[in-house]
Parts: sequence; structure tokens; C-alpha cells
Amino acid sequence: MDIESIESSFLVISIMALVLIMLFIVYDLAKKSQASKFGTIVLFICLCLGIAGFTFKLLYLLF
Repeated sequence: MDIESIESSFLVISIMALVLIMLFIVYDLAKKSQASKFGTIVLFICLCLGIAGFTFKLLYLLF
């Protein structure tokens, strides 16, 4: 196993951990601000669009 494959594996794991932390932060923000169901859904949709944009960019650069 070379250093490049180890680095790429840790990069993917780190990004997944950051995404999970961001999901928790958005959930906590919606809960503490007493957002309605619609507001909570909008928050999560915006976060998921950002995650999707990053994923598409990563896939575009890989292929």
C-alpha cells in the first residue's frame, strides 16, 4: 500500500466525518431555534445540495 492510497482513504474518511458533524450541527441549530418542519427540511436540503456539489466535483476530477 503506497502513501497516495493511504492519503486518499484518510481524506474520504475525514470528509465523511465532517459531513456527519455538519448534519448534527444543522439538526441542533434547527432544534434550538425552534424551526418548523418546513424550516428544518429547508436547512437539510441546503446542506445536502452542498454535499452533492462537493461529491460531483470530486467525481468529475476523478474521471
